[in-house]
Amino acid sequence: MAFKVLKPGMLTLLQDLGRHGYQHLGVTSGGPMDEVAFRWGNALLDNPDNSPQLEITFGMLSLEATQPTSIAIVGADLEATINGEAAMPWQTYEIKAGDVIHFQQSKFGLRAYLAVKGGFLAAPVLGSVATVMRESLGGFDGKGSKVQKGDLLPFHATSNHTPRHLPRLAIPNYEQVEIDVVTGYQYARFSGLDRARFFNSDYTLSQNCDRMGYRLEGQAVGQDQPGIISEGIAYGAIQIPSDGNPIVLLKDRQTIGGYPKIGCVTSISGGLLAQKKPGDKIGFRFMTIDQAERERHLQMSRINQWR
Repeated sequence: MAFKVLKPGMLTLLQDLGRHGYQHLGVTSGGPMDEVAFRWGNALLDNPDNSPQLEITFGMLSLEATQPTSIAIVGADLEATINGEAAMPWQTYEIKAGDVIHFQQSKFGLRAYLAVKGGFLAAPVLGSVATVMRESLGGFDGKGSKVQKGDLLPFHATSNHTPRHLPRLAIPNYEQVEIDVVTGYQYARFSGLDRARFFNSDYTLSQNCDRMGYRLEGQAVGQDQPGIISEGIAYGAIQIPSDGNPIVLLKDRQTIGGYPKIGCVTSISGGLLAQKKPGDKIGFRFMTIDQAERERHLQMSRINQWR
């Protein structure tokens, strides 16, 4: 009772909501780069929030079902097909034994999620199956391996299927270029000119973008800032290295760092940023902590109410 991997794609990883409570030991959280899409994938199938899914980056994944099940595809539009028929994201599909699911290249966004009824089956490591390749943790083998050709991805077979799709108004706007930022205690160290440049400039995503972080290119800020004593790093932290080009740290970030931080991307905007590709342009928008908390509560409430 599994999907057989015909083509592994450029980067396909098993993810749940992450490995929490171990950062003091140097273990990062991992988890889905686009948490909102991930949560909607499980909601569409009535799965528990933490049920493991496949995170498919760039596409080119092909799977063959060995048993019937129900799936949901959410996140980026990677031009998915089921037996050659188009399968749009943000809805569920009935899968029968022998069906082939194929993800092509990115049409819109960067990362899609494939959820299966009941979640994919894997043994947790430190309480999570989230794949962090750098730390050799999680995944189907427990060693942080990405999905490979010939792998069998197990799930519990089911013939029960409920057709569902997400209302258009609930679908995230991946065209949004404004990324919301909450400033932190080191913000005061930056000059007024640097602050103005940061919030009024466009930045381009460089080729150095991965699950660890996104390096940006554009108006340099804070080049006169001295280093700091290494300290813990939160999800979304925006480090300013000596060249002045911001680095946004994401799910597979290192646990400590010694660059000053001008602020932190909100959890909701972090998911939008994770759908951007190298060469895309973004801008930063100031948000208070209260506004960020309300935004997250609103998004989680939408999902819970829809359930």
